[in-house]
Amino acid sequence: MLAKEYIGKRVKVKMDRPLGTKHPKYGFVYEVNYGYVPNTISGDGEELDVYVLGVDVSLDEFEGVCVAVIHRIDDNDDKLVVLPNNTDISDEEIEKQTCFQEKWFKHIIVRG
Repeated sequence: MLAKEYIGKRVKVKMDRPLGTKHPKYGFVYEVNYGYVPNTISGDGEELDVYVLGVDVSLDEFEGVCVAVIHRIDDNDDKLVVLPNNTDISDEEIEKQTCFQEKWFKHIIVRG
């Protein structure tokens, strides 16, 4: 799992699905800011995806700390969990805030 190397590091995120926007194919609403780390490659061949938690306004870009990885067991597409500096979140809260999308995938939360 290459995404694990990001845990504890600062990352810059570009939002392609800001808070409140709809998924272009499946129509669900993004309940958190969702984006990617530019110039990276994930297991699915696309840029590495990111959930930005702890921010309740729609964003275009964000820089924060990766505190965990959502590792999809049934899909080759890990997701970083990025928070503002000096904040933390429980695994239960990560599950709660990302379930709008992650409920469709078997996954585990990986910490450093």
